[in-house]
Amino acid sequence: MPIYEYQCQACGHEHEALQKLSAEPLVACPACSEPELKKKISAAGFRLKGNGWYETDFKSGKKKNIAGEAKAPASKCCGGGSCSSH
Repeated sequence: MPIYEYQCQACGHEHEALQKLSAEPLVACPACSEPELKKKISAAGFRLKGNGWYETDFKSGKKKNIAGEAKAPASKCCGGGSCSSH
């Protein structure tokens, strides 16, 4: 469930709420009880990036690397255009 940020238009109080995606937005401010709470637009507090972050999370023992140790074969060409195979 995502965490939504709200701000009261009446008193300026900021509030965070853990809600389902399908839940109706909150309207009553917990600080002043006025029906002036508005949902703020904000970015997620974390970002998942990089290769295989999911591969080792919450795994132990031999299950750590399910994909195996297979790697791409090493290139025989240097890639700089000076190889005799070009």
